[in-house]
Amino acid sequence: MSKIEVKNIYKIFGKDPKNWLEPVKKGMSKQELLEKSGHTLGLKDISLSIEGGSIYVIMGLSGSGKSTLIRHFNRLIDPTDGQILVDGVDVMSLNKKELRDFRRKTMSMVFQRFGLLPHKTVLDNAAYGLVTQGMSKKEAHEKAYYWLEQVGLGGFEKQYPNQLSGGMQQRVGLARALATDTEIILMDEAFSALDPLIKREMQDQLVELQDRLNKTIVFITHDLDEALRLGNRIAILKDGELIQEGTPEDILLSPESEYIENFLRDVNRGKALNTEHAINMPPLKLTMRARPAHAYERMKALNLSFAPVLDGKIFAGIIKLSAAEEGMQRGLRDISSLVVEAATISSEANLEDVLPHMIQTDADEPVMVTSEDDELIGVVSRSKVAELVASATYEESMNTSQVNGNGSDTVETAQAVEIAEELTETKDKAVEDSTKA
Repeated sequence: MSKIEVKNIYKIFGKDPKNWLEPVKKGMSKQELLEKSGHTLGLKDISLSIEGGSIYVIMGLSGSGKSTLIRHFNRLIDPTDGQILVDGVDVMSLNKKELRDFRRKTMSMVFQRFGLLPHKTVLDNAAYGLVTQGMSKKEAHEKAYYWLEQVGLGGFEKQYPNQLSGGMQQRVGLARALATDTEIILMDEAFSALDPLIKREMQDQLVELQDRLNKTIVFITHDLDEALRLGNRIAILKDGELIQEGTPEDILLSPESEYIENFLRDVNRGKALNTEHAINMPPLKLTMRARPAHAYERMKALNLSFAPVLDGKIFAGIIKLSAAEEGMQRGLRDISSLVVEAATISSEANLEDVLPHMIQTDADEPVMVTSEDDELIGVVSRSKVAELVASATYEESMNTSQVNGNGSDTVETAQAVEIAEELTETKDKAVEDSTKA
């Protein structure tokens, strides 16, 4: 069951929104509504389903309606029409007391501009939500201090907000939200005001905390790279309408409109996609005890230049066709002495991490993908890597070169481009040829 469900939400800002709801439902545009009535269309027929324990990202440019939408979840804004269900309960049915308890105990919020009380210490700010819930100051301080330590602010509890950097202030806001122990955390452009390096650190910290806490986090951003990095699912809004919704992979690999394609133009897909998107399954796997003749005959029949070899479930290495033939001629009992090492990479590594392995291995040498337990997952497809990263890497190289003038700082990226272009021309001898057989 979904943690949050949004069903056919409309929001019209103005003196008489209900009167203009039907024309909007019949197709009146945002611009036409403004010209005819002076009303502003905030949201139009938005429906979403957010699973518990996930990071759900809502993104769009300024004026897209993303902040308006997230404020419907805790009823800081009421819809003109539609339903918001949290754990199956329609939040529109809550009275004032129930809504107050809902905001205190079910759903907390982290704001872009930190929302800290300047006259209170860091500890008092972090404990604020707990005190409003009725917890004693002593107990609230103990719990707040724990969360300040978790976000890296142990020792700063007696400071005031104006004595902290922007990143540290945002950590206080995050600690305050976590201290209340709500199941849902709303984060409205929470990292947008931070410097790039601090922003990255906060993203890392959020992911690390989420792995431990398994909260339901709704994260608002205008930054697609941030959305791709954090989100289990992403919803993209434009002019108050939902344009596309799906996993990061759905968005990257199957954009549904020119608007989404334009969004993706400057995204480095090599950083956003992992090796699982560029894997071929080997058509043949051998064991260490396989006979050389069997290995040779099977590889020859499948037109393979090598085959992966397993020792139980563990990836042991590869055997080449020529080695199997040699072992057969020497009369060896099994192929164990013929197995050689192969380059390996984790299935969780991003595609950009694959490029150095491509550089370090010959075109006919495989790069194998393995799990944390060293079990074989598949073989990296050189052509798939090239297809997925070449255009994005090339564009990044050109953009960086223009910024730097002479392009002196783009050597590494340019080399990646060159390798990617080479890969495009290289067949996967190990797998792709064999799958055609």
